[in-house]
Amino acid sequence: MNSEKRELLVRGAFLPAMPLALDENRNFDEASQRRLIRYYLAAGVDGVAVGVHTTQFEIRLPEINLFETVLRVCIDEIHKYETKTGRAVLAVAGICGPIEQAVKEAALAKELGYDAGLLSPGGLSDRDEAYLLERTCAVAEIIDVVGFYLQTAVGGRVFTYDYWKQLCEIPGVAAIKCAAFDRYLTLDVARAVAATGGRVALYTGNDDAIIADLLTEYKCIIDGEEKSVRCVGGLLGHWCVWTHTAVQYFRAIRDRKPGAPIDAAYLTLAAQVTDANSAFFDTRNNFAGCIAGVHEVLRRQGLFAGIWCLNPEETLSAGQNEEIDRVYAMYPDLNDDAFVKEFLAGEEA
Repeated sequence: MNSEKRELLVRGAFLPAMPLALDENRNFDEASQRRLIRYYLAAGVDGVAVGVHTTQFEIRLPEINLFETVLRVCIDEIHKYETKTGRAVLAVAGICGPIEQAVKEAALAKELGYDAGLLSPGGLSDRDEAYLLERTCAVAEIIDVVGFYLQTAVGGRVFTYDYWKQLCEIPGVAAIKCAAFDRYLTLDVARAVAATGGRVALYTGNDDAIIADLLTEYKCIIDGEEKSVRCVGGLLGHWCVWTHTAVQYFRAIRDRKPGAPIDAAYLTLAAQVTDANSAFFDTRNNFAGCIAGVHEVLRRQGLFAGIWCLNPEETLSAGQNEEIDRVYAMYPDLNDDAFVKEFLAGEEA
């Protein structure tokens, strides 16, 4: 990626994971997809991640064949915005599968103009760490890599500290998204980043601890020298809804003076954000309704026409709608409904 975008990634970027817009026939709704991207950009995001979990992995299935289409539409809208405003926007493409597939997806993302690839370990639990490091090296020869610690509840696995340390030493790895949803495993990644000099940017993907991750500075003594690292930004599915409000609290946290006391109000915010995430992501049912949950929020706001997913069986869980009602009522300051209403009015003008 160019120096301006690399600086943005290192400083700390707000990156929502892009949902997929479909119509009532479960066909790609390009107009709604473009409008959703424009909403994120208007809300002040630093970039978007496309072709990731919230974009639905089924887009890669031959019978659906939407992976390239969705990537093209999203990068086109991003490039239009960059040309119009002069503001750099990070474009991250999700990359999956064994080495051959991952290399092909990386090449396509690079050709289309994406800046980095979020390299998922999902579906590769039968491969050892050496294979996954080899895969990372292969992809990193094509496009900058964002490593990914995916939680075990949705197809991830537990990695050793040595794996993360070796991954940080691969020249083409620019960042790591830690979405382990586990404090112990998160510490492994933070230690590995610190031990390798902090060259790799650490990003939170822990939707259950977003604010805590952004506020925490990890310090440790390594080989007699104090090292420190912190999550400079986030790449989160949670940030694809109520985005404008989330951008505001992220900026406030990121731009705090180093060493400044932490306002206790952030601890309250941390609990509220986590509770909202529990409703959207359907934690009570082991994340079964996580994609439909964010679709429901976007539907309520008028950004999506419905909550349709590519898999007809993927929908809201029993009681999930009521949970979304609850967090709307309990935390009215977190939603950005007023902003979305104004945005949509501008779209229609």
